[in-house]
Amino acid sequence: MSASVTVSEKAARRIGEILKAEPAGTMLRVSVEGGGCSGFSYKFGMERAKAADDLVIARDGVEVLIDPISVDYMAGSEIDFVDDLIGASFKVKNPKATTSCGCGTSFSL
Repeated sequence: MSASVTVSEKAARRIGEILKAEPAGTMLRVSVEGGGCSGFSYKFGMERAKAADDLVIARDGVEVLIDPISVDYMAGSEIDFVDDLIGASFKVKNPKATTSCGCGTSFSL
């Protein structure tokens, strides 16, 4: 499976900071779920085990896991970390999304 999803330097740095508080070997899992105000939403969670068919994105010493179904929805996306006046959060810049909600956590295709 090709690495069709990328992780920005800022996101990798923030993931690394978060994972320092977790047990060794913990990785970030990103997935797409039905729901959210625009139809789909991104879910971020900690994971200790990789599935055989996961896309594994390694950057700056951290690993991000994405399941194959979510990769289909996220192809060409970049996972970024934004710290602005509204707050700090992970944002997925998804070129396949036709609309997204104001909070940036849900989208539609």
